[in-house]
Amino acid sequence: MKRRVHYYVSRKNVIPWLAVLLSVCAAAGYIANVTCGKGAGVSGATIWLRCVLPVAAALYFAWQVAFHGHERLYRVAAAWWMLTASFVYGVLAAGLDWYWCVAAIAALVVIAAVFCRIMSGRSRHDWILILLLGLPLAALMWSNGEALHEGFAWQTYLAFLPDGLFLVAFLLIVLVMKTRPEDGTYYPTWGDRTDGRRVRTLAPMSVVASYIMPDRNGASNMFTGSVEITDIERYIRRKRQEGFDDFGVVEIFLAAYVRCVAKYPALNRFLSGQRVYSRDDDIQFCMVVKKEMTTDSPDTVIKLHLKPSDTVDDVYRKFHAAVAEAHKSNELDSSFDGVAKLLGMIPGVLLKFAIWLIKLLDYFGLVPRFLLEVSPFHGSIFFTSMGSLGIPSIYHHLYDFGNLPVFCAFGCKRRANELDRQGNPVERKYVDFSFVLDERTVDGFYYATAFKYFRKLLWHPEQLELPPQEVARDIP
Repeated sequence: MKRRVHYYVSRKNVIPWLAVLLSVCAAAGYIANVTCGKGAGVSGATIWLRCVLPVAAALYFAWQVAFHGHERLYRVAAAWWMLTASFVYGVLAAGLDWYWCVAAIAALVVIAAVFCRIMSGRSRHDWILILLLGLPLAALMWSNGEALHEGFAWQTYLAFLPDGLFLVAFLLIVLVMKTRPEDGTYYPTWGDRTDGRRVRTLAPMSVVASYIMPDRNGASNMFTGSVEITDIERYIRRKRQEGFDDFGVVEIFLAAYVRCVAKYPALNRFLSGQRVYSRDDDIQFCMVVKKEMTTDSPDTVIKLHLKPSDTVDDVYRKFHAAVAEAHKSNELDSSFDGVAKLLGMIPGVLLKFAIWLIKLLDYFGLVPRFLLEVSPFHGSIFFTSMGSLGIPSIYHHLYDFGNLPVFCAFGCKRRANELDRQGNPVERKYVDFSFVLDERTVDGFYYATAFKYFRKLLWHPEQLELPPQEVARDIP
């Protein structure tokens, strides 16, 4: 895939902040233009297309420049398309001859398409944007020039000032935006999400599968296995003697999965909005923990950010730090608990609408980062330990809400009487585990190969103490 240019603006530069101020003033001007300048005779279409839409565009532009301009400046193209739609309505409402109307609309669409292409990094001719942005500004001044020469009238200035401020804000951003050096590092671009990079080189069948199987549970495969734990128990005892208190099977299973991602990076993909994305080196592990092992003790959710290069010692430290934080009090005090409590205060019908709205935003990758961070339904894998409850492993369903593609459960230790190679009866101990997998992210052969490697790692857990010799990268 052809490497794209990545544009950004520095937060230390005062010009982007001036552009943010101008866009906010433009939003206020659009509102004043309808409420004060036009009066009560404004049509509904005018309110939506010359007030609500440009106000949303201006505020969206300000938000993206202020909070994401250093990383995802390409998103301002969406604001330009919204502004273009508002301009198109203005052209249609101006009463021009049909040929001038067609020419103006065609010019606006071409400018928007070129703007989007350059901002997304698919073209390196960013200087063209300076010329293109000058055209709407010149047209705006020309169309209002005659009215301005008639004398000062605040209604006249109010009619074109918001558009002028917004266009100047765009122009300022274009003038000060910079390009990242081409050092081989991947930077987000159009089509990526806050929590993942879109995989653009999938086979056609993989692209179509998400439309044939739109629901995550309907596209789930179930896999079960078991591992003999003689070597695992010996290793756990050694680690506890070395000072790793409460070291157990959870840490080994999780470290083994992290090592599998290092060798088979497609395990860290997810599907959202009928598109497949990769989290690359951000492995997000979710797990429910109880404050106390009692039936009336509340549950809470922890989320860890692990790297493919993490060793079992790294996993132990991160995991127990998160568990210790969750056990600080007997109250529900995690970030997810706080958000869930706020949602629970919304009346039922409105709560259903709020969840629908979040799902809609999630489909287009517009959920704010802080919500993705606290959500246990967005991550790489969800672990649940049935062993701590004294029951066998279960097949836990995947959630259609969010984008979690893998659910792993492992059960309590069990004993089995078997025959050794000499035919003598022996007693062995096993731990059963089960996975529920979203088959739309990778095919069955890939999963089978990865879980064969997963089982080998569990047979020899001591190799998880060393970092991987190589961390593979997912396809573009």
